[in-house]
Amino acid sequence: MILEAAREILSALRHNKLRTFLTALSVAWGTFMLTLLLGAGRGLENGVTWEFRDDAVASIWVRPSQTSLPYAGRRPGRDVRFSNDDLEVVDRLAGVEHASGRFYYWGQLSVARGSRRASFDIRGVHPDHRHLERTEITHGRFLNDRDVVEGRKVAVIGSEVRKMLFAEHEEPIGEYIEIRGLSYLVVGVFEDQGGQDEQRKIYVPISTAQAVYREPGRLHHLLFTLTTEDVATSQRIADTMLTLLMERHDVHPDDRRAIRIQNNLERFGKITEVFTWIRAFVWIVGCGTLLAGVIGVGNILLISVAERTKEIGIRKALGATPFSIVGMILVEGLVITVTSGYAGVVLGVGVLALVSNAIPAAPFFRNPGVDLEIALGAVALLALSGALAGLVPALRAARVDPMVALREGD
Repeated sequence: MILEAAREILSALRHNKLRTFLTALSVAWGTFMLTLLLGAGRGLENGVTWEFRDDAVASIWVRPSQTSLPYAGRRPGRDVRFSNDDLEVVDRLAGVEHASGRFYYWGQLSVARGSRRASFDIRGVHPDHRHLERTEITHGRFLNDRDVVEGRKVAVIGSEVRKMLFAEHEEPIGEYIEIRGLSYLVVGVFEDQGGQDEQRKIYVPISTAQAVYREPGRLHHLLFTLTTEDVATSQRIADTMLTLLMERHDVHPDDRRAIRIQNNLERFGKITEVFTWIRAFVWIVGCGTLLAGVIGVGNILLISVAERTKEIGIRKALGATPFSIVGMILVEGLVITVTSGYAGVVLGVGVLALVSNAIPAAPFFRNPGVDLEIALGAVALLALSGALAGLVPALRAARVDPMVALREGD
């Protein structure tokens, strides 16, 4: 029975090969373009997410700069200088989870161990800094509170630093490296999702860095993670933080240049919102293309019903029910839309896979592809569209009067 029905459907489709092919091509093209657009959108989204991989998303970074407005009897152009006290005060704000300052050794400094020497970026930080940079310790430990309180000359080195200063199978923990003529004990090795540049860094206790540069208590950067991932709440915390720091450093309330605040959660939220609109636009364009193909399927079925009026009349005269006639036409529509649509999806996924393998990962575009759920959803949408496309022709076929159809065929 099923085999006989399949033969009838194929026979009907072969009756108008060119028309069926062009209609199927339009549906396949629609699903192909929809798949490509969705895959490209996913590639852009993956790229942006990759750019945020290195830092905690729910975080606020604060950097001092110069005043641009006079205030409290002070001229503009004054440097704002953060201190350990600023970090302690802001750390007590509700919603702040982890806090760290940064003290920079400006420029790439030469670091040596025996005969090996290379230049690396060195930062003085607090123990909580590992939560800001998503630092993963692979050997030893990270900096701790006693390192900071006692101003110890200890260092946590990136994996790239280890490769350049130590032999392949040499254990770096407990060994010494030389930074600016001072010996530092290596207590840990870390990996960082930010890539090789991040893994070429060396972290030392912030108190040690301040002492080496003879700037006790000086901080170049304040960093905080938050207990919330709500953008509105994070913005309120950022505003409170900014107001507090302005008051502590006699900065005009309207001076937006003196203290720069970067709310990473807000930035990520804005980018996510953009991609939500992009996905909506892609679906609108893709569905519009699919609609054109589905209308073509409906038209070809209407023509098919008109040309097969006598055949339908004979079927009804021999006892075919309206339901069976409707089912026959609907199945023909489903065969065209689902088969050609699925072919378009498969071709689109194949092209995306080729592009992903052929093009190296680039900033803001990585691993374009389509989720299985989306692909299955597109096929389900096609099945529904095929049924709707064949509904009107099927109902028209069901209303054919056998006697009228037989007389028109004579």
